[in-house]
Amino acid sequence: MRTAVSIPNDVLAEAEKLAKRTKRSRNQVFRLALCEYVARHSPEEVTEKLNEVVDSVPKRADGFLTTVARCALERSEW
Repeated sequence: MRTAVSIPNDVLAEAEKLAKRTKRSRNQVFRLALCEYVARHSPEEVTEKLNEVVDSVPKRADGFLTTVARCALERSEW
């Protein structure tokens, strides 16, 4: 679908630089940016997907994995 949006010149210039640097089209850069923005502002969907992944992992006790997971979570910002 095509749509028209107004983008400030400085933002457009930065997007064009990014497109060239990453060897993507400007259209790809905008599409990826919008997808990322929507994902960041839909935390319930992210939580739902994470829950699906967690539910798919076999439920067996593994001391090493538990310790590693706990360490990783303690270092993460929530």
